[in-house]
Amino acid sequence: MGLFKKLFTNCACPEGRMGRAMLWFMNCCHAPLTNWGLDLIGIQNNWTMLDIGCGGGATLKRLLKRSKHSQVYGIDISEESVAKARKVNVHLLGHQVFVCQGSAEKLPYEDSKFDLVTAVETVYFWPNLPGCLQEVSRVLKQGGKFAILLEVVDGDSMWTNVVEGMKVYSPVELQAMLLEAGFIETEIHHKRPSYATIIGVKP
Repeated sequence: MGLFKKLFTNCACPEGRMGRAMLWFMNCCHAPLTNWGLDLIGIQNNWTMLDIGCGGGATLKRLLKRSKHSQVYGIDISEESVAKARKVNVHLLGHQVFVCQGSAEKLPYEDSKFDLVTAVETVYFWPNLPGCLQEVSRVLKQGGKFAILLEVVDGDSMWTNVVEGMKVYSPVELQAMLLEAGFIETEIHHKRPSYATIIGVKP
């Protein structure tokens, strides 16, 4: 259990060899959730999009496939994640793909920059989640969408005992937080076994 816990604690901030293994795992295993969730958003061409907690960069590639002539930005607190995301998207880096290190608490982007912000399997680790949601709102354009994609939706999940620093919110709790942050037209989508996507729109 010690090695298992050490490996999966790298979900929060991948580091070293264990972190690189976790990034490979996440790029592969998050694909079904991510593809399902992104298909719910109604992504359009020419969008400028941000993936917070971009991990190994696979979501950036999936966003690009859904939006022609788009630009995608990725941000992650982990140096290993930033390096992996840049490597995975190396041919478009600096042209359509831009990846940097940073936190959801203080996004290094101007106001009203993005048409879409995504967060795939990451809000569990955001400190001061209400403050982070205000930051997401700040960088979204009017009418822009924020999509939270989750695979762990039960606060009693075993994962909270395995992954240090992980806090699980129910979809209903997240929807309430989005409304409190000023988002409108919020939606909750479910898919078995435990996938959830919560979407809000900046008014």
